[in-house]
Amino acid sequence: MHRRRSRELEKHIVKADGNGAIDVNGQVSPVTYTVGLKQGIGRSYEVDIRLMAPRDWLLQRGFERDAVLVSQSGARIPVYHDGGSHHDNGRFGPADTISIELTARDDSCTSEVDLMRKYPEFDGVDA
Repeated sequence: MHRRRSRELEKHIVKADGNGAIDVNGQVSPVTYTVGLKQGIGRSYEVDIRLMAPRDWLLQRGFERDAVLVSQSGARIPVYHDGGSHHDNGRFGPADTISIELTARDDSCTSEVDLMRKYPEFDGVDA
């Protein structure tokens, strides 16, 4: 039964929205993002971070594949584009979608205290 319960916890996802900033090559702009929390086995937590950024804004700042999200807590989290229609040089172009999804996965939080310190977005959200 313990093993079954652990599997159920792994599937339970809590989502929250946050306001932060995206940093591309030292150029910063406000951004909203979503964090999803999945509790793993034991005291481990897995946080998925997702945000949408305007393709043209990214291109104008020399974006290639990664940027930095400055979250509500001030944490600097590397975010990446892991799909889409890249051209031969790996860059975006006018044929790509207008908004580009950037994501990250963070499994560095090993306690609820760590989690709430790094991701205050989850404060007040029923887990």
